[in-house]
Amino acid sequence: MTDYASLGIRPVINAFATVTKYGGSLMPEEVMQAMKEASQSFVDLVKLQEAVGQQIATLTHNEAAYVTSGAAAGVMLSAAACVAIQSDGEQPLFPQASTNKEIIIYRSHRNGYDYGINQAGFTVIEIEPTPTDLKQAINQNTSAFFWFQNAQTNDTEMHLEQVIDIAQDHAIPVIVDAAAQLPPVDNLWRYTQMGAALAIFSGGKDLRGPQSSGLILGQRDILETIQRMSNPHHGVGRIAKVGKEELMGTLAAVERYLKIDHDARSKYCEDTVQMWCQRLNDLQGVSAVRDFPNEALQPLPWCRVTIDPDILGKDCNIIVQQFLDHDPAIAVSPLDAKQFHLNPMTLNKGEEHIVLDACLDLLVR
Repeated sequence: MTDYASLGIRPVINAFATVTKYGGSLMPEEVMQAMKEASQSFVDLVKLQEAVGQQIATLTHNEAAYVTSGAAAGVMLSAAACVAIQSDGEQPLFPQASTNKEIIIYRSHRNGYDYGINQAGFTVIEIEPTPTDLKQAINQNTSAFFWFQNAQTNDTEMHLEQVIDIAQDHAIPVIVDAAAQLPPVDNLWRYTQMGAALAIFSGGKDLRGPQSSGLILGQRDILETIQRMSNPHHGVGRIAKVGKEELMGTLAAVERYLKIDHDARSKYCEDTVQMWCQRLNDLQGVSAVRDFPNEALQPLPWCRVTIDPDILGKDCNIIVQQFLDHDPAIAVSPLDAKQFHLNPMTLNKGEEHIVLDACLDLLVR
């Protein structure tokens, strides 16, 4: 039997977050069943992508939807489509030939995922988050503005609503990368209803779809352009192939996500964090507090643990590794030499107690 153990790989209890490093999230039974059934038949992939997209669009109150091979691929495809749709004549399948095209981003929003814009062959223009800077940056070569909604977003910036207003005055589409911005569930339609042309989400984080999936929601003409240049067609998106299994798994994940009790899930996280804080604060040299929101600005609590290395005889770098070496292995979120986070959102019911027991074992001298 081929499994993790046969490869010498240890499963990990994820008290970190929905990070790709540890597999994003766990697929529920209905997602796995949808993928299994999809794998048993051949199908016209173009028609399936269209049907799945229409169903997801209806469910999420959007004009259109497109399933991608991850949110990072969604960044590249969205940039390419925004350039292609502005081209004279027939839309190119490889729009990166238009090397004079520019994408505007806040300097403070630069991150490890906006490389998708450069991969598509376009120039990134960095600006400060002010109306004047945005208006001055827009010119005849501007194809889109990309907004990265995550921990880099702060209240000192010009807000997304202002960006959309200015961009719309110049007929510039605004693309929101909201890869980890679920929950809340209404983000699936909030950004586009604000006027963003597209919103991009990971399918393998809190949606709990296939880890290799992503979702673009929004404007029909841009998404139809993405489809024309993507698998199974031979365009720039061919490298971001999405199979029939991921298509059906993502649809099942969206259907499930819209039905689950998000209030009950939030209460579980609150109760877990409260339990952790109460028990860990009894330990010498340890302080635990509720942090909110969590690392991706999702409206769920997590527990910030601060330790005194002098009392415990070790710092958090050692402790984080000790969690991974523990039986069972546990991933926690490192912060610095004195602090780490425990995140309940990726735990299965009952694992909160296993995490607590490991803390009580490891957070002692």
